[in-house]
Amino acid sequence: MIICGAGGQGRVVLDILRAEGKCEPVGFVDSSPDRAGQTVGGLPIFGPVNVLPKLRRQKLGHAIVAIGDTRVRQKYAELLKEQGFELVYAIHPTAWVSPTATIGENVVIAPHVSVCTDAKIESSVILNTNCVVDHECESGQGAHIGPGVKLGGRGRVGRCAWVGIGASVIQCVSVGDYATVGAGAAVIRDVPERATGVGVPARVIKVSEPMGEPTIR
Repeated sequence: MIICGAGGQGRVVLDILRAEGKCEPVGFVDSSPDRAGQTVGGLPIFGPVNVLPKLRRQKLGHAIVAIGDTRVRQKYAELLKEQGFELVYAIHPTAWVSPTATIGENVVIAPHVSVCTDAKIESSVILNTNCVVDHECESGQGAHIGPGVKLGGRGRVGRCAWVGIGASVIQCVSVGDYATVGAGAAVIRDVPERATGVGVPARVIKVSEPMGEPTIR
């Protein structure tokens, strides 16, 4: 399999895959053309995404996206599927995932994460180190739940939302699609779509306009 993204997140995903031991990563693709031929963690960077057809012809059929930016990660996942790659998920062996939880494709679950009963994690989500996703929580496509985040039961984090390091979201509260929660925030009421919430308790400081589709290379 290949890893899409050879930055810091790529190193993390490589570590998780090696610890998990279910897939054999053989190299990276990366958007920086000048990195082609370099190595990360002992594996080569094959080049930018225009090498994907060649890799498919070489019988490489599985991939995972290792990019922290929520919207860009989604676009790369779509591209890989268009090129015929099957997207896999990576779960570190120290993570605990309830057998009643639902995990989508292209999900990354880092060390010491807890995913509790009946949680629903949709595709391309990152659950970063030591976060807790409590019972019946939902996390929409492409969301990034940062290190040490605590999501209370029956909460929802929307599509491509970002919850920053150490934030807490109380039970039954929603973080909207494309919203951002600042590091260390305490969210006690809903954060609207595309809003940014910060502080203790969290307050909305801005609402962003819809953005165009990200460009990938």
